Amino acid sequence: MDEHQPVPLTKPAAAPPAAAPADAIRASDADRDRVADILREALAEGRLTAEEHAERIGGVYEAKTRGELAPFVRDLPTAGAAADPDGARAARPASAGTPTLPPPRSSLTDNLIAVFGGAGRRGRWRVGRKTNAFALFGGVEIDLTEAVFEQQEIVIQATAIFGGVEIRVPENVTLRSAGTGIFGGFDVADTEAEDPAAPVVVVSGFAVFGGVEAKPKRGKRVRNLNA
Repeated sequence: MDEHQPVPLTKPAAAPPAAAPADAIRASDADRDRVADILREALAEGRLTAEEHAERIGGVYEAKTRGELAPFVRDLPTAGAAADPDGARAARPASAGTPTLPPPRSSLTDNLIAVFGGAGRRGRWRVGRKTNAFALFGGVEIDLTEAVFEQQEIVIQATAIFGGVEIRVPENVTLRSAGTGIFGGFDVADTEAEDPAAPVVVVSGFAVFGGVEAKPKRGKRVRNLNA
């Protein structure tokens, strides 16, 4: 071999891409649901007021990353469960007087979109954990008076822009507001059910030159939460 022949250089292997920080990982629906369950338990135990719960739950379902979820439960004793979304939560015995519920069979998100038209859900239907309602120069009607609730807490994310979203719930459920009207109306008739096991409907979102209305319908009641 010629001693003066140049020796070919070996290109160094590319370094593997750095893993994203845990706080920057995108949050999944399961991550949001896990934090929502912690907030519900904190409300039942008196650690949060109804107003604090409504404000936090609205932010939970708008969070994009796991890091954005952490502050909502940082001051609660079960915050460690939310900080470990990949691990199963340890089973804890139910406290006295706290109703136990079966695990939800449906966690799908419903999307109702009305643009220069209308959309709606009514009659006998299974309610997912979250429903997105968007009305732009149109109207969305959500009737929960005959719906089947498969989990205790659901969130309706309502957005009305030059349009309207109308929500009707049974009179024996808890109804809470976590939304804002901007040159529009966000009218939610806050109601607390007497039964601690009754479904909780949280209406979040905003109305811009439009309106969001949610209220109970008299004479309509949830017959069986576990139907």
